[in-house]
Amino acid sequence: MSGNADKTKFSIRVDTELLGLADAYIQDSTVQNRTELIEDALRFYLGFLTSRKAEDYLLQSLSSAITGTVQDSENRIAHMEFKIAVELSKLSQVIAYSHDVDEEELQKLHLKCLDEVKRINGAVKFERAYKYQKRET
Repeated sequence: MSGNADKTKFSIRVDTELLGLADAYIQDSTVQNRTELIEDALRFYLGFLTSRKAEDYLLQSLSSAITGTVQDSENRIAHMEFKIAVELSKLSQVIAYSHDVDEEELQKLHLKCLDEVKRINGAVKFERAYKYQKRET
């Protein structure tokens, strides 16, 4: 963009203090006059605006990708939890069929299991239940 043929002349109004700062910068800078300084400043600012648009686009794209990944993970976890619930239901039905447990014992067992799961924060281990049933704990 050199030469006057490709340039358009226009006037602008600028605060006197700002113009003084610009003139001081011109003396210590690689630009030779106000026109070059304004062109550089305008290029820089337009680049900044463009990068902000690109940043917004990238943030939206990243957000969409993360949202999709989280939703896929939620769907997979929900599907696996459903499968586990089905297997647990089958196991419960087999145990209930093969063992004669009355209502009172079942209620006591429920309260004991509820207390245990709260105490161990859901980290149930078969070995612990086995030792308890065999009175090894």
